[in-house]
Amino acid sequence: MSDVDDITALLYRYARAVDTKNWELYKSVFTEEAVIDYSSATPIVGSPEEVANMLREGFALIPWSVHYISNVEVLESTDDTARVLDMFYNPMQLPGMSDPSTYCGYYHHEMVRTPDGWRSRSLREDNLWLVNPPTG
Repeated sequence: MSDVDDITALLYRYARAVDTKNWELYKSVFTEEAVIDYSSATPIVGSPEEVANMLREGFALIPWSVHYISNVEVLESTDDTARVLDMFYNPMQLPGMSDPSTYCGYYHHEMVRTPDGWRSRSLREDNLWLVNPPTG
């Protein structure tokens, strides 16, 4: 497989980890020192361990979510690093809401090749819109 295929597979693994609430799999997408920034939609910023713990708590209240990853672009790359942009579309059932809510936007990753394959050392979410936001 090519580097782009490997990176795309990593992004798909990220989506599956979140939707199945598999936080060990989630952490495996990142380097240990990675910084994850979801602040465009939530107050969550931190290391993979810190963010996984926050998501574990928050997603325990979410009955279901489905992350679609598309439009994967490697914007810049060297042999061992890549700047990656991908789009997400994320319908989910938020607690207390009768209808699903949908988030959409871009993920900005700084990737690095490790002995275990490509990993994200930086993820910044750029949430563009939300349909049916939570109330209250």
